Amino acid sequence: MLVALGLLMVATFMVLIITKRATPVVALILVPVAFGLFAGAGLSISDMIKDGIGDLAPTAAMLFFAIIYFGIMIDVGLFDPIVRGVVRMVRNDPARLVVGTAVLAMVVSLDGDGSTTFIITTAALLPLYLKLGVSPVVLTVTAGLANGTMNILPWGGPTARAASALNIDTNDVFIPMLPALGAALVVVLLFSYHLGVLERRRIGKIEIRESILAPQRDEVLVGAGGSGTTPPNSGRRSRPIGGTGDAPDADDAPATRDLHIEEYNDDGETTFTGVLDPNRKTLRPKLFWINAGLTVALLAILGMDVVAIPVLFMIFAGIALAVNFPHVKDQQEAITRHSSSIVSVVAMVLAAAVLTGVFNGTGMVDAIAHWLADGIPAWMGPHMAIVVGVLSIPLTFLMSNDAFYYGVLPVLSETATKYGIDPTEMARASITGQPVHMQSPLVPAILLLVALAGVTLADHHKKVLWRATAVSLVMLVVGTLIGAIPF
Repeated sequence: MLVALGLLMVATFMVLIITKRATPVVALILVPVAFGLFAGAGLSISDMIKDGIGDLAPTAAMLFFAIIYFGIMIDVGLFDPIVRGVVRMVRNDPARLVVGTAVLAMVVSLDGDGSTTFIITTAALLPLYLKLGVSPVVLTVTAGLANGTMNILPWGGPTARAASALNIDTNDVFIPMLPALGAALVVVLLFSYHLGVLERRRIGKIEIRESILAPQRDEVLVGAGGSGTTPPNSGRRSRPIGGTGDAPDADDAPATRDLHIEEYNDDGETTFTGVLDPNRKTLRPKLFWINAGLTVALLAILGMDVVAIPVLFMIFAGIALAVNFPHVKDQQEAITRHSSSIVSVVAMVLAAAVLTGVFNGTGMVDAIAHWLADGIPAWMGPHMAIVVGVLSIPLTFLMSNDAFYYGVLPVLSETATKYGIDPTEMARASITGQPVHMQSPLVPAILLLVALAGVTLADHHKKVLWRATAVSLVMLVVGTLIGAIPF
């Protein structure tokens, strides 16, 4: 009964999200409440949800202050040199931009924190995507794949969870999987290049001028097929190509086009002024090295894991506000500028706590774990590592890493020992599903990514899920071929 309800609850939630019949916040709250009550939780569902909120409250706090901190760094111009550097490398090819996105996300993912990766990647590259007419969905897909693959790093979380759940050494789990990780990253780069080629066919090659970094009232990006300028009308707004939603197929659009990206408010300023305009009021060029040092220190302490992440971001956000905006009014305005991102992300995280709370509180996780262990036929016993690797793809998407690694993996590993499979080998197989896990609506970082990029979770899932599954399977197959995972 609990198994059926648990699987049906997740399936209902995903259908509502993908078909856009409900927003993630609404689905995350109402679906678990309905299924929890049907499962007989009664008034105790309140305590379940409260426990879920307690578990995710630190994450919500971390995202709240991380958005403020990195938002300030964007405002003051810390990431402007990165954008300029990317512009010079991209030249006239969208494919280079997308591959560059994957590389940047991989490098930043070395800190082990998905939220930081997505904030930095989006802050540095989203303005350029919008200016060049490349779909932001391509950014979320590429960054999500890169970060999800890198998420098996020992300090990223899943590997440490698997090791601690089975009482084994983290290095014994991770180091033999390095070739498999390398192969998966190559696949991510290939997917990125393919997405970039599709965008190149859709919008054509682009002539980039240095003035792209300082948008003006009469500025128009010129595609390979023509040129011209279009003066704005007062109060008129024109939608940037690829600015929201999914990109059209290559066959649905001409190979070249003029990219009219100007978008004006009633004051005649572009919406990109606040991000790239070298004359914006929030710039603090004299404090560049102070802000750079502050950010390096934050990331260094983050990597050392000596201070709780929410506390770390709280402290550094406070320092950043005080250093860059010493006046109270300016500090309040700096926070308000990023309030929409804060509200949407924190709301989804707290709503996700309802799903995880009901999932754990009703016993659905334990029921699913034992159902899987009992339901695996005897002839598959010697191949339990492969079974766990395949199961990790959907299960880590449908439940949190804590639920999978502390609830499901130990039960399956105990079954595998009867067939001579070492717990270390089971742990290695279990982490191969992380590229898919990182796309789950239960992962706060991915909610942050789609919110910052301005795309819907449904549009992201349509493009990313099958690619993430392919990356996971490549990691599993290569791990098997090199002997790290027994067949």
